Amino acid sequence: MIFPIFAVEASAQKPHYNITTDVTYPPFEFQKKNGTYTGIDVEIIRAIAKKEGFTMTLKPISFNSGAQMVLSGQMDGIIAAMTITSERKKVYDFSKPYYRTGIIWAVSKKSHITKLSQLKGKTVALKTGTASADYAKSLQKKYGFKITYFSDSNTMYNDVVVGNSAATFEDQSVMKYAIKNGLQLKIPSNKIGNAGYYGFAVKKGKNEALLKAFNRGLASIKKDGTYDKIVKKYLGESQKKISSNSASTENSSSIWYLLKQNWPSFVNGVIETIKLTVVGIILASIWGILMGVLGVAESKILRTFSNIIIYIFRGLPLLVLAFFIYIGLPHLLNVKIPAFVAGILTLTLNEGAYTGAFVKGGFLSVDKGQMEAARSNGLSYWQAMRYVVMPQGMRITVPSLINQFIITLKDTSILQAIGLVELTQTGNLIVARTQQGFQIWAIVAIIYLVMITLLTWLSNFVQSKIKA
Repeated sequence: MIFPIFAVEASAQKPHYNITTDVTYPPFEFQKKNGTYTGIDVEIIRAIAKKEGFTMTLKPISFNSGAQMVLSGQMDGIIAAMTITSERKKVYDFSKPYYRTGIIWAVSKKSHITKLSQLKGKTVALKTGTASADYAKSLQKKYGFKITYFSDSNTMYNDVVVGNSAATFEDQSVMKYAIKNGLQLKIPSNKIGNAGYYGFAVKKGKNEALLKAFNRGLASIKKDGTYDKIVKKYLGESQKKISSNSASTENSSSIWYLLKQNWPSFVNGVIETIKLTVVGIILASIWGILMGVLGVAESKILRTFSNIIIYIFRGLPLLVLAFFIYIGLPHLLNVKIPAFVAGILTLTLNEGAYTGAFVKGGFLSVDKGQMEAARSNGLSYWQAMRYVVMPQGMRITVPSLINQFIITLKDTSILQAIGLVELTQTGNLIVARTQQGFQIWAIVAIIYLVMITLLTWLSNFVQSKIKA
């Protein structure tokens, strides 16, 4: 009986790490139809974890956000086709290189551009925080092009495809793989620039055990042939073949086919969006009403506090607030904040500030004679507010609150930036896998319209009951 107990205890004592990776960067990381992640980076870290006997949670998020999460302590390490550079070595400790890379540039298939000199005065699309972006930046002055940045590869590619940007710079293997899988770009020159290596990274001076385990595991999978099999699997086959278990004779670009093939992902995205919306609306309403009540308090201190809170959180862009809570605060306080909690806090503080302003405005719009009449009848200030002013003020506020509920639902889409796979991020992932941007975004738009319509009907029903 001793051996089974020992085995359980040994298993329970396995080190566990939180590892981040990019959301869409095939063939290194991308999502399969069933919602799981695959790719060269993903399979390498899983193989190493198995060899070294540690467990992990893999969290896909945009590259730049993931890199910041490692520095803030939210994540233990990052494997996301991250090029080892002298600048990054100042803040990260890198593993031994696991893949050789080089940068190439690409243009739309319809483009007549064949030389970098033809990019003068034109816009080049780059992915934030990447080695390819740094390389393009180093060429900007020489060739005179303008730069625009994107947080994910797929949006960057499509900006070139539709003609908004003239070209993009990307890792050679990644670009060739994307073109092989249907991306409507072409490579004008096979000349490779800024050759370098990818490495697994941890925060400088932290997670030494994890870094050593990665290096041991990498050497092990190279020795037994696992590494070569992984690389060959992804660079020798198309993404469609890897992502799908079966072929279909249906038109793979039709909206019906794409909806049918990806409906589990869409459902999961809708559920996450609804969760964020419902919890966000409830907490934002409570917080907003509280701020509204304090905003009309007799105490000048309470009124000032309410005004400051509303001013700050209504003035901050939602995305900035999300990054501050999810990446900035953990770095400052040395604590980990789950993405869902950070998302809810963001919605509560931002949407609650707007709600507070509406509620306060509703209370102040009630005729002053109502308060004077209540006070003359012996009611205290708060009794007059509670029984006379607030009920009337809340009725006035209802239309604004309903509109804010709809805005909250739409604002959940911004939270994809901190790794929440809600409906918009689901669309991003499916587009990266299928390269069917118009059809997928049409589906996403219709789903949003349906949800907003249902929420509007529900809100109007509640409003009619309140007025009755």
